[in-house]
Amino acid sequence: MTATGTVRVMPVEEIVARGGGNVPYLAPPARGTVFAERGMRLRQLAASHAMGDFLRFMADVSLAQQELLNRHPEVPLPDAQALDDAARCGVPPLSATDWPRDAAWRQVLRDLVTKVRVAAPEAARPVIDRLLQWDDVQLERQADGLLHGVMHGLDLATAPLVAAALQVHWTHLVIATQERHQGGGSAFGRLDDHGRCPCCGSRPTASVVRPAGDAPGQRYLHCSLCSMQWHMVRARCTHCGATGHIAYESLEAADAPGDEPPRLAAVQAETCDDCGHYLKIVHTERDPFAEPVADDLATLTLDLLACEAGRQRYGVNLMLLYGEPEPPGDSPPTPGGH
Repeated sequence: MTATGTVRVMPVEEIVARGGGNVPYLAPPARGTVFAERGMRLRQLAASHAMGDFLRFMADVSLAQQELLNRHPEVPLPDAQALDDAARCGVPPLSATDWPRDAAWRQVLRDLVTKVRVAAPEAARPVIDRLLQWDDVQLERQADGLLHGVMHGLDLATAPLVAAALQVHWTHLVIATQERHQGGGSAFGRLDDHGRCPCCGSRPTASVVRPAGDAPGQRYLHCSLCSMQWHMVRARCTHCGATGHIAYESLEAADAPGDEPPRLAAVQAETCDDCGHYLKIVHTERDPFAEPVADDLATLTLDLLACEAGRQRYGVNLMLLYGEPEPPGDSPPTPGGH
């Protein structure tokens, strides 16, 4: 966190989690691989999946995102004072709802859909063509709806493509801000709300358990917009922060060869009986190729089962928006919440 003279008191759970060493708070996205790895995982999952055509199309979208991230133009970034102010106030410096979007994101969108249209399923082409016909005002309205969590007026058919361009833009903002930061540490501070991204304030898509490196066995939340991952202690609800009534649900575990016991599922729903919400947790120690966004898409059945049990999803996957936002008075509505 940027030095501000304030003292942060860690909760007991975090002190325990840090007892074995200094756990890095942030795991930034890698510019050269973040979307490429997602695309490869989506192709792998599509091979034997009932939603194979959709996953393959999303793989094409992810690979196009990677190409456009690699050549994203320079855009305005928060300066050192803005970063310090955000850290001192506990707010995200690149807020999805408040940071002024540069027009570059619209060009990213148009380049992306033009690229993926060539190999898009026949049913997707009219949707792409409709999006290409929209003017800047219409595109900005759709972006506002996505980033503010307003479902009314949002075109759900085109929303994943609009979101894909916004993901490229915000991922670039986060990476470029960190690259320019001269403080020797992270450019980003912490939020009081541990379940929101410290960079852009968005909800996570899922959490991921990292098996190696500086934080073996630690749980990180994966931002649905900017691809940042931030540390959060395990067995703690990302929605309400409770720790007393956490449980884990999963689809049938994979069969193991021979007499070996069944392998534990790589994707589980971490549920909280205190607030009735859940967030998926992706175990990369069980499947090293698992990727939060891709594996979340491929386990839609787990969402359906959780919803049938009366649970509400806390996370959001901008590649597949469905359902209704949560009512006012709970947490701010976000597309994909139900």
